[in-house]
Amino acid sequence: MGAKNVCLMTDKNLSKLPPVQVAMDSLVKNGIPFTVYDNVRVEPTDSSFMEAIEFAQKGAFDAYVAVGGGSTMDTCKAANLYASSPHSDFLDYVSAPIGKGKPVSVPLKPLIAVPTTSGTGSETTGVAIFDYEHLKVKIGITSRAIKPTLGLIDPLHTLHMPARVVANSGFDVLCHALESYTTLPYHLRSPCPSNPITRPAYQGSNPISDIWAIHALRIVAKYLKRAVRNPDDLEARSHMHLASAFAGIGFGNAGVHLCHGMSYPISGLVKMYKAKDYNVDHPLVPHGLSVVLTSPAVFTFTAQMFPERYLEMAEILGADTRTARIQDAGLVLADTLRKFLFDLDVDDGLAAVGYSKADIPALVKGTLPQERVTKLAPRPQSEEDLAALFEASMKLY
Repeated sequence: MGAKNVCLMTDKNLSKLPPVQVAMDSLVKNGIPFTVYDNVRVEPTDSSFMEAIEFAQKGAFDAYVAVGGGSTMDTCKAANLYASSPHSDFLDYVSAPIGKGKPVSVPLKPLIAVPTTSGTGSETTGVAIFDYEHLKVKIGITSRAIKPTLGLIDPLHTLHMPARVVANSGFDVLCHALESYTTLPYHLRSPCPSNPITRPAYQGSNPISDIWAIHALRIVAKYLKRAVRNPDDLEARSHMHLASAFAGIGFGNAGVHLCHGMSYPISGLVKMYKAKDYNVDHPLVPHGLSVVLTSPAVFTFTAQMFPERYLEMAEILGADTRTARIQDAGLVLADTLRKFLFDLDVDDGLAAVGYSKADIPALVKGTLPQERVTKLAPRPQSEEDLAALFEASMKLY
């Protein structure tokens, strides 16, 4: 790439671990000057994005390397975008209705993404997610222009993840696969854009994304429990690392729907809950956990559009569907998910991460701006529907 001035982005925790050392050694060995930015926040906010953007604008970098999970890769995408478009206001590229959702028309610098979780699949997507603190809601920047130039998927990097990080990032892979396989089909999405530049990054389910989603789901079913239970199981962790990228290619084109739309306020409105195994100084409901806690309720609610697909997914996850009735597809998948989550010691619903019925109006309010994903749900939903889904997710077992 001919880079002469590289920005290596990571977080404080990873900056002391081998994956970052490997990247730095490689840059040194190849005589490429670089500067490290290690102030990425786990579950980034608009202010943590702004800090990284300011660093990138001052540094005048000609390439970026992001070493970390989704938080690091997304922060780096945002830094690259706004350093390449220095006169833009921060909300210009943020998705509507909170931002202006302008199309990106400036060229960006090369970005190499090196994931260390098995996880977000952010190395494959044109999405960067953050907490918008003013509204206490997660929102994103979505554009093909911010997709990394290259992803380096090295399974050895996953051996540094503690068990709950493996589990929670694995639930993100699980839901990416389940949701992208059941988003509204691409030919039913409306309105059709008048110009390709305004076509959304998330297209709806389509024959190509379907292949990636279902393949990723099979890997999760086979390897996630092993990867969580045994930190040295390189085979299981390698497969989960690939599944993360496979699911990313699937949902990065098809999109996701209600589990993700509803997860953003669950993360954003967190009170006191601090997830085990995360080395952070702030309350945190990890993204994958916030996504999976509503999955039994969501898939019960949305099953009528594609019941055959719901039974197919339940079967992949271990259910015996030979005698299942098609009208029970959602319930069968929901029960299968509950068993899967119970086996992996997942907290018993939203109540266990600090929410009660009194929080439901705020959770619904935080879901409403997530139109880029909620509109892709295979069943339209009213505010009452969303409230009922949050209520049904208060307790899982």
